[in-house]
Amino acid sequence: MSKMPGRPVLTVPEAEALALELFGAAGTAAPLPSDRDLNFRLTLTDGSRAVFKIFNTIEDEAYLECQSDAMDWAAKAGLPVPKVIGRATAKLKGKNHLVRLVSWLDGTPLGDASPITAQMEFDLGALLGRMDRAMEGFEHPAAPNHFPWDFANVADTVSKHIHAIPEARKPLVEMGLNLYHEHVAPKWDVLPKAIIHNDANDYNVLVGSAQEYPRPITGLLDFGDLVHSARVGNPAVAATYLALHREDPVDALCQVIKGYTSIFELSELELEVFYSLVCIRLSVSVTMSAVQRALEPDNEYLSISEKGAWAALEKLQHQHPRLVHYRLRDAAGYAPVPNSTLVVDWVRSHKDDFHPVILPARPGAPPVVFDFSVSSQEFDSEAINTPGVADKEIWDRTGNAVGIGRWDEPRLAYGGDQYATQSGERRTIHLGVDLFRPAGTPVQAPLSGTVHSFCAHHARFDYGGCLILEHEPEKGLRFWTLYGHLSHDSVKNLVVGKSVEAGDVVAYLGPFEENGGWVPHLHFQIIVDRLDLEATFPGVASPSQRDVWCSLSPSPVDMLGIPQSAVAPRSPHVQDLLERRNRSISSALSVSYDRKLHIVRGWMQYLYDAEGHAYLDAVNNVPHVGHSNPRVVKALHRQMRTLTTNTRYLHETILDFSERLVATLPESLEVCFFVNSGSEANDLALRLARAATGKQDTVVLEGGYHGNSTSLIGISPYKFDGHGGKGRPATTHVVPMPDSYRGPFKGMTAETGAAYARFVESAVAQGTCAAFIAESVPGVGGQIVPPPHYLRAAAEHVRKAGAVFIADEVQVGMGRPGSTFWGFELDDVIPDIVVMGKPIGNGHPLGVVVTTRAIANAFDNGMEYFNTFGGNPASCAVGLAVLNEVRDQHLQQNALEVGTHLLSGLAKLAQRHAIIGDVRGVGLVIG
Repeated sequence: MSKMPGRPVLTVPEAEALALELFGAAGTAAPLPSDRDLNFRLTLTDGSRAVFKIFNTIEDEAYLECQSDAMDWAAKAGLPVPKVIGRATAKLKGKNHLVRLVSWLDGTPLGDASPITAQMEFDLGALLGRMDRAMEGFEHPAAPNHFPWDFANVADTVSKHIHAIPEARKPLVEMGLNLYHEHVAPKWDVLPKAIIHNDANDYNVLVGSAQEYPRPITGLLDFGDLVHSARVGNPAVAATYLALHREDPVDALCQVIKGYTSIFELSELELEVFYSLVCIRLSVSVTMSAVQRALEPDNEYLSISEKGAWAALEKLQHQHPRLVHYRLRDAAGYAPVPNSTLVVDWVRSHKDDFHPVILPARPGAPPVVFDFSVSSQEFDSEAINTPGVADKEIWDRTGNAVGIGRWDEPRLAYGGDQYATQSGERRTIHLGVDLFRPAGTPVQAPLSGTVHSFCAHHARFDYGGCLILEHEPEKGLRFWTLYGHLSHDSVKNLVVGKSVEAGDVVAYLGPFEENGGWVPHLHFQIIVDRLDLEATFPGVASPSQRDVWCSLSPSPVDMLGIPQSAVAPRSPHVQDLLERRNRSISSALSVSYDRKLHIVRGWMQYLYDAEGHAYLDAVNNVPHVGHSNPRVVKALHRQMRTLTTNTRYLHETILDFSERLVATLPESLEVCFFVNSGSEANDLALRLARAATGKQDTVVLEGGYHGNSTSLIGISPYKFDGHGGKGRPATTHVVPMPDSYRGPFKGMTAETGAAYARFVESAVAQGTCAAFIAESVPGVGGQIVPPPHYLRAAAEHVRKAGAVFIADEVQVGMGRPGSTFWGFELDDVIPDIVVMGKPIGNGHPLGVVVTTRAIANAFDNGMEYFNTFGGNPASCAVGLAVLNEVRDQHLQQNALEVGTHLLSGLAKLAQRHAIIGDVRGVGLVIG
């Protein structure tokens, strides 16, 4: 029973009868959530749908006409909003209620969509920008300007009802009130005004199907809060409700603003109040929920957003309002920090007046600028990732000069927990300049100022000793300089407020043990706005906020008197790289993902883009023992600088590699051929099979893929049956994938395996086949683990027909199955030929074919086999290093343990989610 005054009460059958009586709309009704009125979805007899609305008695008819006219105005502009189909009045329980029949919009409420992406936030902002642009010129005498949810009145609304909020939570609500009174109230009268929707909350916005990408915004509902108010309120309301779904709520605000301003401009004044509007909207939301819940404790709709609103307020209380303002300005295309340019211009105009901060040991020695960026080729991946590892190299290159670490440089060295952010993005962008000299080196002030604050930080990867000086070189211009990684003694005897002159020694560089665990150096940084922090300030920023923080801490290069090369160049934009690629590289070479990745470094299990974002590489099966594996890199480097030639000369490395490799295989597989890729290896395997059998045909699995050469396209249904393919060649025979889930035979049993193997038996029965080739665990086909005895039975059928079995281990082998080293061992079968590629070279172009002595002898028919680069000493050194790394690091056992854990967890998910039909894989052969 509704306890909200004036809200109608009607059963479903009564609603259906009323719709038929008033509008002749025969259909089936279903209740829709609403806090003030009574809404039903009406499915009509012709299958179409409409919304049947019975309004609260408190609703004013003129105001409803205003809403209807606004919807019509917006609809004529092409906006996805409802249209009024019919209007009437009904007397219910002695009271008159206005009634409307409104068109239905298809879609899912945004609040029920998962995930809500940044693109959806942007698109909603853009929709509201279109709406506010379209509504320019719309006026109506009944448009209210006194409404509890109107931003003009929300502070009064909260103040009136704050008693309903529990005492422990009142400070969160008061935060919104305080921001409103400080930032909004004084500016309210001069904010641009318009008639606005005022309620684009996450349940008034519709999105398309989850199968659509990007998932579109399909509708904006409920004009019931239409009001003449500050125009900026429209995007502010939408941003408020999107913030409920974010770990970093400000990210949502920024995306809405980016979308909105792509269509319609927000002024700097509007941006000054935006954050405060969001906070007060959250405050009024939780306050009114508390009030209404007391009236209607059973109305779940009232609490839909309350939990998220409280969570958003709790997160926002840790945000500095000025920093949020700078982020919003950046999102709208303004300079993030308004007075940053004043500081930069002043520093540039006085660049010849500053005193050196760190002096070289040899006067006049030019500084040495280092590249510590993600893409640096000056240091290996271990040194780039691990503070202190590059100590010797830095000092060797610096000598008596000053070493320089660049400003605005994306780095990977920041591994401490303090470099994580709310959103999960790690901070990687260096905001200062590093000056490398040994511990104990004096640090001098570049200009006069006063001691503002100081501290000896003890956490690893922190500043160690840290000093901040305050400078006011002329009236109205104030900024700060930060000095990090000082000795603790340097900051013990400092005095806040003490005057400092240019050239004064203010501190000394700290040793590794005191400076946070870094190679001794000074971190020097200019600060335009301290954000009220004392004795510390972020020295590293997240890539998504790079421009904001570079505005807060602009380049100190001019103040330090060092070369402009100490400013790290920005990496090319992804779109620019794509355009260059399209000009010189065939479009037949695809680029993965809708949001293209500019990858510049790989280190063990991670790939890194140009800004330092880390991606767990669970797709690429080439770096078998890890990207840039030190053992593999050293093996390649040692051999490349010693000898790289062809197999026409004797050399031990090829022998060491072949012997180690053969030792992992069944005894009958004893002869190796070395090539440069899996494709070359499979092509050679076909030649071996045809030479040994005197036949030409090949049996393959449906969906199979074995390489990119002409011969291999002809035995790869994944290619010849796909786009651009020319169909199956006459010499290729396709048998069903042994899929125990989707195939004709179900279950992981020996009977199922034998049933699928009979397809192979039929295919080879005509006696023209040279080989049956199959991935031991078909990968392109869907990581299908064949049922027991399938490969063993298939191999028996093949050999009886005078053909051979080729096991394609290009993706599967080398310990990845976990319980076995090779995929074919899972079925206890011995192939006649084994093909290896991808993982065996760990990224180096290397492929291998191993076969029996009899097949190898048959191939040796007088036509010499020679491969210019196949089997060269460098490649063999790499292959040997990979084998040794798999063995010594126990990676096969790791694949078994991790894979078992992962498959177990996926199986549990499948039990809870019907959409998961099958979980399959073995070891780390999962996909």
